[in-house]
Amino acid sequence: MSGIDVGNGVVGAILGVVFATLFQQGLQDAWFKVRRRSAGMVRSITFREHQQGGAWSTFALGPLHTSALIVDGDGHAVISPESVHIQVLDGDVELPAEMAAWREQIAAEEDRARETGDRVPVWNGPRYAVESLDVSRTALDEQAEIHLRLRPTDYHTFLAAQQLDRRFADGDTPRTRYLDPEQPLAAPAFLQCSFGVNIAVVTADHLLVVSHRSERVRTAPGVWNSSVNEGLSRHIDSSGRGAPDLHAAARRGMREELALEPHEFTLSLLAFVLDVDKRAWSAHYYARLNDLTGEQLRTRMSRGVPDRWEHQAVEYVPFRSAEVTRYLLRPDRIHRWAPVAPALFHLALVHVHGRASVERAEAQAVRRLR
Repeated sequence: MSGIDVGNGVVGAILGVVFATLFQQGLQDAWFKVRRRSAGMVRSITFREHQQGGAWSTFALGPLHTSALIVDGDGHAVISPESVHIQVLDGDVELPAEMAAWREQIAAEEDRARETGDRVPVWNGPRYAVESLDVSRTALDEQAEIHLRLRPTDYHTFLAAQQLDRRFADGDTPRTRYLDPEQPLAAPAFLQCSFGVNIAVVTADHLLVVSHRSERVRTAPGVWNSSVNEGLSRHIDSSGRGAPDLHAAARRGMREELALEPHEFTLSLLAFVLDVDKRAWSAHYYARLNDLTGEQLRTRMSRGVPDRWEHQAVEYVPFRSAEVTRYLLRPDRIHRWAPVAPALFHLALVHVHGRASVERAEAQAVRRLR
């Protein structure tokens, strides 16, 4: 046996012992601290170069600052469905002990609500958590290749994981213990129990559809948002144990929130975006209605929409760079946006009108505010 084989055998044995030990609950927190510091070392070269160059800044438009980090995509190029590779890992997300207790509290509260009838309990639906999202480029044409690894979770775990600033017994919070602001892509899966699609819908007569979330929804009530926002569901978007199809999830969102069928629109995947504040991932889409005008869509929705309760209002904005920018920066809107919506609308504008034209209009609109 060669020295290299012996070395590999010894290293493998040591690593086996280390990993077996790490999965004991008492050492998980220490493991995630080490993982947080080292995760950047195993990301793609593209990610490392950007981090070293300080390019990981969230989307901003003049005085409008968001927590949306555009991980890949510029609006100009479309990411093809064949370039998105999704793997669903075995084993549900496991919360650390203290956070698992928070989840038990949530489950107990929902059980009490169901028994007393004081309010409508939330359904503990099956969801996905993001283990990792990595980006590479094809050798010949440098097209994006997205590798998304998901892990099973549920809605109660998501609600527990959203309490990022709740204090542990030692005074730490999930945010301070497990997240490093200098490495925004490095996070344990149990803090990333949200992946959804956000769609900017433009009607045949060039109107951008903007939704206002209901005050009755559990997460992000009352904010202005994308035309369509739909979370991935293990129950609906996966066939058996197969991986979900993001385009299919987007088409489902169009049907459930706007009563639109696939033959009535074209769909383009523009970007993958991370809300670094809430650790929520999103696939950003642009959808163009083939024939329906804004008035026709309004009439269609008045006749019934499956998920109408999620929105309390829908507005229509001329899909021109200057007008959308002014709408985003309105005093009664600027602090009431869902974090990912402004970046989505910007990318959709770039996709249709080109970056130079959009940035010129945005700069003029910002200057007028001063």
